[in-house]
Amino acid sequence: MKKEIESMMEIMRKKEIYAIIVPTSDFHNSEYVGAHFKLREYLSGFTGSAGTLVVTLDNAALWTDGRYFLQAERELSQSGIMLMKMGEKGTPSIEKFLREKMPDSSALAFDGRTLSYEFADRLRKALSEKNIQFLTEIDFGELLWKERPPLSAEPVYELPKEYCGITRSEKLSLIRGKLKEDNADCLVISALDEIAWTLNLRGNDIEYCPLFLAFMLVFCDSSKLFINKTCLSADIAEKLRADGIEICGYNAFYSALADLNCTVLVNKKASNFQLVSSLKNAKIIDKQSPIELMKAVKNPTEILCEKNAHIRDGIAVTRFIKWLKSAVKSEKVTEISAAEKLEEFRKLGENYLGQSFAPIMAYGEHGAVVHYSATDETNAVLEPRGMLLSDTGGHYLDGTTDITRTVVLGDMTEEEKRAFTLVLAGHLNLLAAKFPKGTRGSTIDYAAREPLWQNGLDFNHGTGHGVGFLLNVHEGPQRISCRALNDAPMQAGMITSDEPGFYEAGKFGVRHESLLLCEKDEKSGFLRFCPLTLVPFDREGIDKKYLTQKQLEILNDYHKLVYDTLSPRLSDEEKIWLKAATERI
Repeated sequence: MKKEIESMMEIMRKKEIYAIIVPTSDFHNSEYVGAHFKLREYLSGFTGSAGTLVVTLDNAALWTDGRYFLQAERELSQSGIMLMKMGEKGTPSIEKFLREKMPDSSALAFDGRTLSYEFADRLRKALSEKNIQFLTEIDFGELLWKERPPLSAEPVYELPKEYCGITRSEKLSLIRGKLKEDNADCLVISALDEIAWTLNLRGNDIEYCPLFLAFMLVFCDSSKLFINKTCLSADIAEKLRADGIEICGYNAFYSALADLNCTVLVNKKASNFQLVSSLKNAKIIDKQSPIELMKAVKNPTEILCEKNAHIRDGIAVTRFIKWLKSAVKSEKVTEISAAEKLEEFRKLGENYLGQSFAPIMAYGEHGAVVHYSATDETNAVLEPRGMLLSDTGGHYLDGTTDITRTVVLGDMTEEEKRAFTLVLAGHLNLLAAKFPKGTRGSTIDYAAREPLWQNGLDFNHGTGHGVGFLLNVHEGPQRISCRALNDAPMQAGMITSDEPGFYEAGKFGVRHESLLLCEKDEKSGFLRFCPLTLVPFDREGIDKKYLTQKQLEILNDYHKLVYDTLSPRLSDEEKIWLKAATERI
């Protein structure tokens, strides 16, 4: 067993704790977390962005989803920690596992600030007959992690109205209108992207996410922002106060909740356990935050900005693919150096801030690991054969990008070409989908999977996710997935990814991803998608016999759009290459 786990068990024995849960989360239920909150990674050695560690007095197990099965198997192989493959037959839920393992009247510990209220409530129900004691105020990171990074407190900066399209005072007015509709006195906001969107502010407290650590309370006539005050310049602080926002210390949030004696709108599902537990004197309306849908439906200014950002990003990725297909034949290129080269191209673009997530450059069999991340130990040298799966994205002052292209580096097998083309067929089906208002992503998911399903193939992840405007690269409330429950209907103005894939363990992986803008078709009144991402698909990977004539037309139209948009901004040599890369099939 890893020495970190053994140290944990020793503390548990001293404190008479039978089991502890360590999620991958911060105080805000964020998808990606800052270094201070990576206790699960420190204890287990698993570096994936999703997973929950459970340690008992005699064993340890880690639950993660299908994106990370292969990665987790590799990283946990010498740890003594059992891998629990979520969603697989025979894998118990954490609640069932603990119900079977925990003795009656024993103690279960977790940090109530990092465990979601929803998860804690499921645990309470599952263990109700065993008289389990819940210990929710122990921070094992403080007890075990001697060199734990401190809470981040990076400077906050303002996003000008020329990018936002609407002022924070206007946004607060809209939010208060929603509060009035729900007969609520206060909205509790703990999601970092919702706070950043509301205030037109951005930060750098979480790697790859331009967010800052804060909580917020919005009342009918005032607001309170709970933040490390050193993050705010005097100018920004003055502007916030002018908009009726009181600035409070970050650690004062929970006591402020305990003092609330009014009707509070809070989304329990998106809140941590301590947050909800602190609302002892308030009447709770448990409802989705109105901000989630507000920020998902981009306004005209944001849409125009996103289109401009995607043109610059498309130029960078197109230049990278041109360079890569040549360089791999004449020089040493690795997964890591390829990612660095793409970053060089992106940095040439105006308004570029940085990557929107850790780059995935996965060559050959690494492509079958859905969220592969190259390390010094796994860093493969690219050869002029097979495929490279490149999934990357960028943050610009005027938008966020997320793109996957599977690049052919040389000779391919028939199996690879078949998978490449069938995944592309599904991508094109979704790109061309039209659907009535009120349609959910779970309904249109079939369009992307149908070519694969017809051939007995599938992929173990969602087909599409929402993307924020210089916020989280993954956001709701919409998503495209056959497994989605209660996903929000698609609306004009939403930006959603289109990313079917196929993964053959030990051999290769294929994924084709573009971001799509949902818009209204004026002729039919139905909704449709418009591509934001403008980068060619690799024609060398296509086997025409797996594409219908309609799919070929969609592909050719898309490639014409790519050429017509990008070519005026390219050199003569680049234009010649792009012309060939987008030639009609």
